Amino acid sequence: VQLQASGGGLVQAGGSLRLSCAASTHTFISYTVGWFRQAPGKEREFVGTISWSGGSIVYADSVKGRFTISRDNAKNTVALQMNSLKPEDTAVYYCAADRKFTIHFNEYEYWGQGTQVTVSS
Repeated sequence: VQLQASGGGLVQAGGSLRLSCAASTHTFISYTVGWFRQAPGKEREFVGTISWSGGSIVYADSVKGRFTISRDNAKNTVALQMNSLKPEDTAVYYCAADRKFTIHFNEYEYWGQGTQVTVSS
């Protein structure tokens, strides 16, 4: 499964961005998709994850209520809608896929290349 994350950019605090993760294969429908982020000098951090059906979604406490994950299996895409962005949300955002439903980055088999999100104060 090849993944491509897109939609990053520069936004002011309080603004919104919508990231997209596109998969190369329709077998994507059977995969959990997770979003992670990594800021300079910090470890990769869990953001949220969505099950293959979209029926189970888990968010990190730091983004709960501000970020929303959704998926369109017909289009092989998963979106991360980010609202009320804060400077501390600045990071490279990655999407990842695995057959397991998990929040742990080291359990994901497939990774996209990452997209930079910068939030200015």
